[in-house]
Amino acid sequence: MTVPPEDMRLAADFPAATLEEWRLLAHSVARKAGLADEDSEPGTVEDLLSTTTYDGLRIAPLYTADTETVPTGLPGMFPYTRDSRTAGAAATGWDVRQRHADPDPKATNAAVLADLENGATSLWLVLGDSGIPLDGLPAALDGVHLDLAGVVLDAGGQSLAATEAWFDLLDARGVPAGEVAGNLGLDPLGLRAATGTPTELPLTSVAGAAARCAADFPRLRAVTVDATGYHDAGGSDAEELGCAVATGLAYLRTLTDGGLGLAEAFDQLEFRYAATADQFGTIAKLRAARRLWARVAQVCGLPAAGGQRQHAVTSAAMMTARDPWVNMLRTTVACFAAGVGGAGAVTVQPFDLSLGLPDALARRVARNIQSLLLDEANVGRVVDPAGGSWYVERRTEELARAAWDWFTEIERAGGMAAALDSGLVADRLAATWRRRADNLAHRRDPITGVSEFPNLDEQLPVREPAPSPPSGGLPRHRYAEQFERLRDRADAHRTATGDRPTVFLAALGPPAVHSARTGFAANLLAAGGIATVTGTGDDPATLAAEFTASGATVACLCSSDKLYAESAGPVAAALTAAGAVRVWLAGRPKDYPGVTGHLYAGCDAVEVLTELLRDLEVAG
Repeated sequence: MTVPPEDMRLAADFPAATLEEWRLLAHSVARKAGLADEDSEPGTVEDLLSTTTYDGLRIAPLYTADTETVPTGLPGMFPYTRDSRTAGAAATGWDVRQRHADPDPKATNAAVLADLENGATSLWLVLGDSGIPLDGLPAALDGVHLDLAGVVLDAGGQSLAATEAWFDLLDARGVPAGEVAGNLGLDPLGLRAATGTPTELPLTSVAGAAARCAADFPRLRAVTVDATGYHDAGGSDAEELGCAVATGLAYLRTLTDGGLGLAEAFDQLEFRYAATADQFGTIAKLRAARRLWARVAQVCGLPAAGGQRQHAVTSAAMMTARDPWVNMLRTTVACFAAGVGGAGAVTVQPFDLSLGLPDALARRVARNIQSLLLDEANVGRVVDPAGGSWYVERRTEELARAAWDWFTEIERAGGMAAALDSGLVADRLAATWRRRADNLAHRRDPITGVSEFPNLDEQLPVREPAPSPPSGGLPRHRYAEQFERLRDRADAHRTATGDRPTVFLAALGPPAVHSARTGFAANLLAAGGIATVTGTGDDPATLAAEFTASGATVACLCSSDKLYAESAGPVAAALTAAGAVRVWLAGRPKDYPGVTGHLYAGCDAVEVLTELLRDLEVAG
């Protein structure tokens, strides 16, 4: 690399900064913010400001040129961390793949044609009991040029029948075998994880279909390694990746045992991952996934076959039913991260996914998110733009190592099928979900529009129910589910009684004193579907009268700690005498006469809201 002359360097007029100087400045700010003790050393600031992922990986506040990284190669070359495609191929962007699961073939056909005419380049069709009936496949694809649009099938336990229906349709339409692109979507282990049974689609059934694809359909793959089920069950990034690698290896064994060559077996697999609003986590996950699969190919003695095909899908677990329009923002960030991370195909889930079947507007917005990122933001024109970032490179490497450890644990247990049957996978994912659910409940992992800044007056769009996905195996979680169950209870109470559950906020002192905690309390209560009425003043009798006029049965004091010391007891006594069944206080737990509950930053909001709904006699 050519070094510019000294007077042309952008930082030439500034003295070089050192890590020690940063530590001193950051530590000073941390002390002022109350994050560090006055007598603590500046060298501790990195520990104070670091966070830990669900895989136990430490995310430091600062990475420098001294950060340990590993060589990542070039795009299209081993170990494929930077991309499985060459730089030229990767810079053309990604495949815009839209999902369809409407059981009405005519409605699906209209949506499919709209997608293909307005930016989508391939289709993901859910077939069988969870989507389009198999006999409706021809109608669903009426007018679609199957030699131009790739089609990925997803038929669960009916995958073999769907495969035959697909080949029959190709024969009926006379589509040249060399022009057929997509994936048959065979995934016996993914179905086993979803249903808890190995009988619906035997593992050995994939070999014949893969052999047919390898022999006659050079652009058609047979197998999808769908790792999103492990993500939806609450798993971490490393757990999702480890399960994917173990599943992919099981399929390699099956295909080679069935007569395919090793290179042909590698070529028959596509991997599906969840992309989330954790931008850098998603980028690192896709990069680490390619590195892991390249290592498998290397151990198999065929490193050149290790370029992983990746399909990224915006996470269903992060989608909310409440304030669903915020999902547009989540999926935009996730799609950006998937593109930057090097996914070959991306599916953006419509914003109303959690409400039922998406409408035309939701599908249009999902398409246009990708079109904007590709055509206006030009995200697809730069190959691995995060490559070289000390943070991204380090996070990629650490994630890959954590995933490899989990993968090898699965292998020691006998492989993916045995790990599913023994409960090893389910137990591991359940433990991670418990930690995640606890963080969500305490709002350490906030959900905008649900656990933070909820809108009690929202009018949710109404959608037709979507078919149920396969069940009986790993659970399917959504991060918002705990809070949304509370909102559902509150709404049902409002429907039954005509009144929304309401808490009276007794704001003590002037607005400058009480407004912060009044706003905090109202925001937290709204997360459980509870409205608030605010009364102000210092006189206990006046506040008691306002409480009576409000019609509420529960009260919460809001003010400063100093005023609490003077007035909390008398006001609580007045409110209780006026009929309050319980008096809460916005602030850290401290004994005040008559106060029996506390709302504060970091409290278990789900537990607090559950108690409040019980206080308000809202049926559970």
